[in-house]
Amino acid sequence: MYGVFMITGIVQIALIVKDYDEAKEFYCGKLGFVVVEDTQLATKRWVRIKAPGYQGSEVLLSKATSENQIARIGNQTGGGALFFMHSDDFDSDYKRFYEMGVEFAESPRTEAYGKVAVFKDLYGNRIDLIQPSS
Repeated sequence: MYGVFMITGIVQIALIVKDYDEAKEFYCGKLGFVVVEDTQLATKRWVRIKAPGYQGSEVLLSKATSENQIARIGNQTGGGALFFMHSDDFDSDYKRFYEMGVEFAESPRTEAYGKVAVFKDLYGNRIDLIQPSS
């Protein structure tokens, strides 16, 4: 039986990266994400980024520090989609990403839920770009 809980949402999701700055360059420089925080802590940096539309969870860039984490860079989901990013202007976003050198793994297509194209981040993680149907 489900009860009343105090959890109000997912605030951040962790993305394992090789290097903070190269990940920021891809996500902010090519995809338009904005840096919410970049703080040097005693043993690591706390780097949070957010989609330019400010909807959804933040992404916490987490630098791999162990062999186990290093092995998962670019394949956190076993080949499935890491993120599902919504767009309100799919054609413009697709064109901009393509012109910025973003690698598309699948060409744009129309599905029952909207327009979609799959691209890869700098490490090979698959990301769905979607403009939902109205």
